[in-house]
Amino acid sequence: MISTLLYFLQEKLLFFPTELAQDYQYQFAYPFEELFLKPSENVSINAIHFKTEHPKGVILYFHGNAGDLSRWGLISQFFVAKEYDVLIMDYRTYGKSKGKLSEQAFYEDAQYCYDYLLKQYSESSITIYGRSLGTGISTFLASKNNPKQLVLETPYYSILDVAKNRFPVFPVSSLLKYKFPSNEFILDVKCPITMFHGTDDSVVPYSSAEKLEAVVLKNKAMLITIDSGSHNNLIDFEEYRKGIDSIL
Repeated sequence: MISTLLYFLQEKLLFFPTELAQDYQYQFAYPFEELFLKPSENVSINAIHFKTEHPKGVILYFHGNAGDLSRWGLISQFFVAKEYDVLIMDYRTYGKSKGKLSEQAFYEDAQYCYDYLLKQYSESSITIYGRSLGTGISTFLASKNNPKQLVLETPYYSILDVAKNRFPVFPVSSLLKYKFPSNEFILDVKCPITMFHGTDDSVVPYSSAEKLEAVVLKNKAMLITIDSGSHNNLIDFEEYRKGIDSIL
């Protein structure tokens, strides 16, 4: 009975979107353009494109599993302050975005956003950045394209790995519809990879990031460990800020 509930309620356990009215007005500290992208019929992807006067490059940012662009847009301004353009989208059912949610939909919408950037930027200037849930999407996207680099904040080996840690007594392998197998995608990533993970992360275990790093060659991926860092506060640590400065 509980296993059946887990199967049918897994989207509510994995994703915590908040909705925004279609006429909601974003307010950010930097110039931006609001976009409504149309990857396919009956789908509308709301995105924010921050634009700086003399960008050093562009960051395609994939956010975590909770909230919407009114929050994540504020968070991504950290990179705009470093003179990078940033494109950040809300997944289907998040914020103003509309459409049926599925794992494949995450991948298709991510590629659509990447292709949108390719019309304005050289591929060698694109950094793909994923945070938490967004790390699996980012790793998939990097495996299918040739960006400058891939940056993963609080990454997981796979969603299945995280689920097994959280629900050890249930047969999650057969129940889980969403896999996000970063461990498989990362094998096909050709660009440099930098990961940031805190040792006190109670959402995605630090061990999951260690396993992911172990999949690839040491000269391709670097895991920067944030001692005492948890899931949502890495920006407060000097090791994270210095690491970001070194790769940007």
